[in-house]
Amino acid sequence: MAKIRFAAIGFNHGHIYGQVDLLRRSGAELVSFYAIEPELIEKFQKMYPDAKRARSENEILEDRSIQLVTSASIFSERAPLGVRVMKHGKDFFVDKPGFTTLEQLAEVRKVQAETKRKYSVFYGRLENRATIKAGELVKAGAIGKIVQTLGLGPHKASLETRPPWFFKKAQYGGILCDVASHLTEQFLYFTRSTEAEIVSAQVGNFNHPQHAEMDDFGDCLLRSPSATGYIRVDWLSPGGLNTWGDGRLVILGTEGYIEIRKNCDIAGRFGGNHLFLVDQKKVEYMDCRDVELPFGAALVKDLEERTETAMTQAHTFLASELALKAQAQAKRIAG
Repeated sequence: MAKIRFAAIGFNHGHIYGQVDLLRRSGAELVSFYAIEPELIEKFQKMYPDAKRARSENEILEDRSIQLVTSASIFSERAPLGVRVMKHGKDFFVDKPGFTTLEQLAEVRKVQAETKRKYSVFYGRLENRATIKAGELVKAGAIGKIVQTLGLGPHKASLETRPPWFFKKAQYGGILCDVASHLTEQFLYFTRSTEAEIVSAQVGNFNHPQHAEMDDFGDCLLRSPSATGYIRVDWLSPGGLNTWGDGRLVILGTEGYIEIRKNCDIAGRFGGNHLFLVDQKKVEYMDCRDVELPFGAALVKDLEERTETAMTQAHTFLASELALKAQAQAKRIAG
């Protein structure tokens, strides 16, 4: 079968490089790219000198040899781009958040159903080795039936690196829409839920009054027919932390629990991808730095064979729907 050929449109978030690298190491070929910001174009060209710079977005959309477009554009521009991509007969692989409003999600669902193209969102679980290992353990029954997930997504604000659009609600969507979408996806995956609801949600701006539209804190409770979840996300990580955020996940089961320290172990272990398993017999630490990441290869295979082994379309949409609903109904408690 011919190699999947793809293009990149929009590089407003650095995650684009992870997306491109994932596709390339999974056997896909980067053909061309398009953006409008000179400094972003220059950086992308240096990273991928063999890719052709397109003269316009339409040049890529109308190229029938390209099967896939990937993007990490301004958050509010991602879903409309995905609609255009799918209407041109191509699949779309986008960084999270894949949407900033429920109206965008409804339009994408409609067009995806009509075109039968794939709209894939790059959630954080897919490229974290400890979380992949946790999935294997949960599937094997290591901690029994899953009762709850607790997901924490703290980040350093790093204001000096943020572009102006990052502080405008209409463009970035809000902290629950953005960062919490990683964690709503985790909840669905580990609890094997195909439906869920937001019980409560709240957001606030506790430490950045100079950016009135910014959320620097958000949390929410959610539940499915079989499990519950709690999510907390923020832009309040202190400067003394040796990474961008101390991301954590706790998975509670009837026979034990798993805790993941995704990016660091403040007790002193080197690097990230730390997993702790507690069951009825022992406490065990697992270093997951060498765990294989299956998502990229599964995604490329799905693009070729029109299957849904990497992630189903329904799961992709529901994870984002929950984050968007949490943002939409969140009570503002500060700022």
